[in-house]
Amino acid sequence: MAKTSDDDERVFFSEAPIQSIAKARSAEKPHYHGHRDRLRERFAAAGPGALPDYELLELLLFRLIPRADTKPVAKALLARFGTLAEVLGAPAARLEEVKGIGPAVALDLKVVAATAQRMARGEIIGRELMSTWTQLLEYCRSAMAFEDREQFRILFLDKKNTLIADEVQQVGTVDHTPVYPREVVKRALELSATAIILVHNHPSGDPTPSRADIEMTKLIIETAKPLGIAVHDHLIIGKKGHASMKGLLLI
Repeated sequence: MAKTSDDDERVFFSEAPIQSIAKARSAEKPHYHGHRDRLRERFAAAGPGALPDYELLELLLFRLIPRADTKPVAKALLARFGTLAEVLGAPAARLEEVKGIGPAVALDLKVVAATAQRMARGEIIGRELMSTWTQLLEYCRSAMAFEDREQFRILFLDKKNTLIADEVQQVGTVDHTPVYPREVVKRALELSATAIILVHNHPSGDPTPSRADIEMTKLIIETAKPLGIAVHDHLIIGKKGHASMKGLLLI
């Protein structure tokens, strides 16, 4: 039976997509597919310690950017911010300035950062802080080191030096945060705290206490002492380290 023009048309429109699909399937996969598999295998076999920061960041970006080569994006992020911790601590708006990072990916990176911060906080909540000092510093660093404005945080402790509350009292500018000693003491009394640890960050990165930092701390100590509230320390957190006023014999 001879084909009609309608039959020819049906053959054309039905076979063309099949040919296109076959051609697409035979095409070589993007080069980064094999790289992703190998990187996952290395992580599974050797653990995170065997991977440099950019490869660990790559692994994270695999899920966030599924259809692109994430190696240049990971390297660009580290070149811009310095370390993996600084990448996760950077504000979302600054992350979006890096090519390949859109609003959704920037938000996902901040979710990862918040998760890491919660994990660090879980290491100190309900525990005697003076015996978990390293974990305390790690938590403060994850929470504050990479903020672009100063934050003044207070850790409230009970008679056993167990953390009962962790609060940001004030947020200031890049180099100043207003602190009111009476408000600090008032909040400690409300929580029935018998001791506090003061913490604030220096967005400049240098944790060296300023004269204003020292004077403010001494004023809080003087205000709190008559009410039976001890100030164990004032920690200053910077991107590259921290300073303890007690350790520096400033209080």
